[in-house]
Amino acid sequence: MATADAAPNRPLLGSGPVRHRRLRPTTHAFSYRAMFLLLPMRSLARDATLLPIARNRFGAMSFYDADHGDGRGDSLAWLESLLAAEGLADADGEIWLQTFPRLWGYAFKPVSLWYCERADGSLRCAVAEVNNTFGERHCYLLTPDPGCDHLQWGAPYSARKVFHVSPFCTVEGSYRFRFLRSTTTTPARLVLRIDHDDDAGPLIETSLSGALTPLTAARARMALLRHPLHSFGVMARIHWQAFKLWRKRVPFHAKPLPPDPFVSRS
Repeated sequence: MATADAAPNRPLLGSGPVRHRRLRPTTHAFSYRAMFLLLPMRSLARDATLLPIARNRFGAMSFYDADHGDGRGDSLAWLESLLAAEGLADADGEIWLQTFPRLWGYAFKPVSLWYCERADGSLRCAVAEVNNTFGERHCYLLTPDPGCDHLQWGAPYSARKVFHVSPFCTVEGSYRFRFLRSTTTTPARLVLRIDHDDDAGPLIETSLSGALTPLTAARARMALLRHPLHSFGVMARIHWQAFKLWRKRVPFHAKPLPPDPFVSRS
């Protein structure tokens, strides 16, 4: 675990484009601007005052632990118990959570990422936490692909798809993940890429990228002014894009039962 006297990391606010492109059976692409949080969960566990927005209570912008993991009141405790159960004791640095905030008490979070660092700042593993519109959640524990002896930010991860997300995709194939974080640029940047392949090859390409700035009360207010209905817009866009796919006669697939267990490991 991180040492108690380690310098605290600060919560960050990201803003940038979400891009999505489907390649088959017909092309379909869209892009929109989004904002997200990047929270240093171990630093926040040591000093709750580092977070300038509401936590586990209503606020114009807020963060709720129960929106993550198994829904308990301490999401970091869930994540650390998972790491311990999987024998990942060297994920002893910061644990960052990339997620959408709640706005006005509501959020839908298609995917949140836990980035688990070693003490030297290299990336030991990640957890991709996926929610669908049926109220179900599944977590993919991502460990280095073969050949990555000392994983750094930017190296590849992969996982077999086991969880239903869209009725326009079957539960088959695999995901390719890549996480890139630049701390030498001003402002710092984070890029999340998730690509879905099936037996015929690449099917869907998705990315979320954005500039990172320290999360302050003033910046949170400014983000609310720029994205006042962000949380509601995420769900509205999902249904609007689904309608467009239906109009394009992309095949529709019934929802299967969620997988058991709750966490799958790559």
